[in-house]
Amino acid sequence: MDTFQCTCGGRLFFNNTVCIGCRSEVAWCEACRKVTPIVAVENRYRCANPKCGATVAKCNNFAVEAVCNRVLAVDPAVRPVAANPLTGVGLCKACRLNNIIPDLSVEGNRRRWAKLELAKRQLLYQLDELGLRYAPEDGGGEKPLQFDFKATTTEESILTGHANGLITINISEADPVERERLRKQMHEPHRSLIGHFRHEIGHYYWMTLVASKCEDQCAAVFGDHRATRYAEALEKHYDGGPVPGWQGSFVSAYATVHPWEDFAETWGFYLDMWEVLTTMHHHLPELAADPKSLPVEALARTYQQLGVFFNEVNRAMGLKDLVPEVITDAVARKLAFIHDLIQGKPVPAVPVAAPTVAAPNARGQRQSTG
Repeated sequence: MDTFQCTCGGRLFFNNTVCIGCRSEVAWCEACRKVTPIVAVENRYRCANPKCGATVAKCNNFAVEAVCNRVLAVDPAVRPVAANPLTGVGLCKACRLNNIIPDLSVEGNRRRWAKLELAKRQLLYQLDELGLRYAPEDGGGEKPLQFDFKATTTEESILTGHANGLITINISEADPVERERLRKQMHEPHRSLIGHFRHEIGHYYWMTLVASKCEDQCAAVFGDHRATRYAEALEKHYDGGPVPGWQGSFVSAYATVHPWEDFAETWGFYLDMWEVLTTMHHHLPELAADPKSLPVEALARTYQQLGVFFNEVNRAMGLKDLVPEVITDAVARKLAFIHDLIQGKPVPAVPVAAPTVAAPNARGQRQSTG
């Protein structure tokens, strides 16, 4: 993740709303895609980035709900409806993707929602950097992305998952104690909000980039998704665990469930790898080259080398390994497929056997309620 610079010279971080140096109000400006000071001018704001200067307004979820930090460009000729610029005007690009938000009458839900929104903005920032489309305004495919942030109730058990362009996140995942309980229960090395978002967006891009476009080529790398019903594969996994020796071919135990989960887990790992290398390049360019300049083989090799360093640092502090995954030859081939898919490169035409069992419509749900 990049950091940014205030006009006072101080460093600004992705989620900042105030510069700790000069106490200026700051925001993420959608016009220049930077965290920058904003200045109130005639019932509007102006982006103080000298290379931008756009007339902007706070996202309503920033001005009113305090769960966002984005400002959106507005027409300076249009007089604002409200005299107070703190009122906000509409929603930013990220918040417009919300379909259902948590019930804010429940104590603690606003705090949980803020954590969910931060993870979502981190995801969308990365997707924008990679040139991946997801929103209606940038031609987000035939199924623009949406989000439901919901809680389990006595009437409904909420599963974190993806279906037909809608990503649902159980808001209990924003509770670190509950998330750690589930991590241990499911024998996962990591369990994080950003990890959920990166995994589920993998299912979304399977739907928009693979389905009916390069399914056979994908099946040749990840296995034929049409050979086993997803529900049956999931039940078998939870009853018997992952296949023995899975570490040689899969990035995680959960990836062994079904080819759809293998794709999503590998996609999430690719985003992890890309973001860590991007962050390293931003802060310590002498240790990590710009990921945009590297072929996928170099990305994987560099990440694995840095992983050893990060893991040793974490072990020195008594923390879990930052990079528990091992990039084997089989995992490297899967990463290469996803890299080419994201880069818009043609994937190799490799035929596979005809399907034997029809696949279910619903897919990609990770059990989040135990």
